[in-house]
Amino acid sequence: MNQYVLPPGIEVFERGWLSANNIFHFGEEDVSLVDTGYCAHQNMTLNLVHNALAKHHLSTLTKVVNTHLHSDHCGGNAALMNAYDCEVYIPAAEELAVNDWNTDLLSYDNLGQECPRFKHSGLLIPGQEILLGRYLWKILSAPGHDPHSIMLYQEKHGILISADALWEEGFGVIFPELWGEPGFEEVAQTLDLIESLPVSLVIPGHGMPFAGVTKAIATARSRLDYLASDPDRNARHGAKVLLKYKLLEWRAKSLLEVNDWIINTPALRSAANQLNMGMEEFSEWLPQALVKSGAADIQDGCLVDIG
Repeated sequence: MNQYVLPPGIEVFERGWLSANNIFHFGEEDVSLVDTGYCAHQNMTLNLVHNALAKHHLSTLTKVVNTHLHSDHCGGNAALMNAYDCEVYIPAAEELAVNDWNTDLLSYDNLGQECPRFKHSGLLIPGQEILLGRYLWKILSAPGHDPHSIMLYQEKHGILISADALWEEGFGVIFPELWGEPGFEEVAQTLDLIESLPVSLVIPGHGMPFAGVTKAIATARSRLDYLASDPDRNARHGAKVLLKYKLLEWRAKSLLEVNDWIINTPALRSAANQLNMGMEEFSEWLPQALVKSGAADIQDGCLVDIG
C-alpha cells in the first residue's frame, strides 16, 4: 500500500474519479481548499469541509483554489461560497470565461458536463505565490490536459499538487487534441517542468498521493509517446473516458439516451470526425468499446456502470 506523510496543516480528501481530490489547508491566518469535486457530490464536499473545520476547531473556510475548471475540480465552488462566503481563486486565463459564464469556453458544453455558476475573487498567476494554510505555494503553469491548468508547489517540503498533469500511472486525457488544438507537446513540457523540481511527494487530482515521482514521470512519458505516435489512440481513449465519466454519474442509462448524449456532445463529435466515423456509427461503437474494456455492461437496453 502506498504510504505518505504530510506536514502539519495539510489533509487530503481522496474522492475517486467523478470528483477530484480535495486538499484541505489550515493555519492561523488562512483555511483553504484546493479543488471542490463534482456538483453531484457537493453535499459530500460540504460534509468533508464541515467535519475538517470541526475537527480542528476552525470557524470558517477562507478560500477555494481551483487548479483548473473542469467540472470535477470546481463543481462544489458554488455550494462552498454559499455556505462560507469564501473567496474563490481561479487560473488567470479563465477570468473572462468565468465573468461571462461562457459554458462553451469553460468546456462544460464541449465535454457534456455540468457545473453550477460561481464567481471568483482572485486569480492564480504562474510565477506568483499564494498562501494556503500555513505555507506559501508557488503557482506553476501546467498546460496539456487543460490549456489553462496550474499546479502548486511547496518548495520547503517538496510537495507538488499536480492536479491532472501527473498521476501515479499517467495523466488526464489530453482534451485539446480531440478538437484539433495542440496538447501532446504541452504535456511533455509540463512533465519536463515537474522533473526539474525537487519533489518528494505528489498530490494528484485523482488517486492517492505518492512519492515515486521518477517512476511516475517515466510512466507518463511512455503513455504520452504511445498516444502521440497515433493521435487516433488519444481520440478513442478520450471518448471512452468522457462516456465512462458520465456513466459514473448516471450509474445506468438507456442506450437511446446514451446515444443522444453522445451525438449532442461536441467533443465526441470531434473525436468521431478525427476517427473518420459518422455519428451513427460512432454512437454505436462507443458504448460497445466501453463494454469491451470492462468498464460497463449492457443490461435490458441500458448501459450500466461496472468496475
